Amino acid sequence: MTEAQFGLSAATPIIIIFALVLYRMGVLQKTGTLSAILCSVAIAAVLFLDR
Repeated sequence: MTEAQFGLSAATPIIIIFALVLYRMGVLQKTGTLSAILCSVAIAAVLFLDR
């Protein structure tokens, strides 16, 4: 596993947790939370498989 893949593996769950915390605080709506999670997973998958 390269350093970039390790970074993606660490950053994606942090982004997901942050989005969920913001949703529970009432800052994000459900659609915003879902789009943030789906986009972060999609970007991580593309970049992880691209390397």
